[in-house]
Amino acid sequence: MTEMKIIAGMKREVTAKVTDENTAIAMKSGSLPVFATPAMTALMEQAAAELVDELVPDDWTSVGVSLDIQHKAATALGRNVRAEAEVERVDGRQLTFVVKAFDDAGEIGEGLHQRVLVNREKFMGKVTAK
Repeated sequence: MTEMKIIAGMKREVTAKVTDENTAIAMKSGSLPVFATPAMTALMEQAAAELVDELVPDDWTSVGVSLDIQHKAATALGRNVRAEAEVERVDGRQLTFVVKAFDDAGEIGEGLHQRVLVNREKFMGKVTAK
């Protein structure tokens, strides 16, 4: 891979609306009609993945390898959720992000997320060879 364009402090935000499809009931992570923890973590990961994909060559991408989060507050149906990922550290091909999620009332989740940069073809070759 050529020169790295990803540096600490870079940030990306993504948004979602709480719908029947991303509730704890629908995702089988609980029994209430609120924004599911797996949906929140996916939104956090999406922010990090999109940030990376915009900055690496087309034949490279990143894969998530670690996620340590806390879901601190529930969000009701119809509300909007915003997730952000900020690059905390770059160590070779390993990237560490501070991730946070918010609804209109404030922060609903936070944590750390790690991704590793991989060459798409080489990575998929290893996967299919298993």
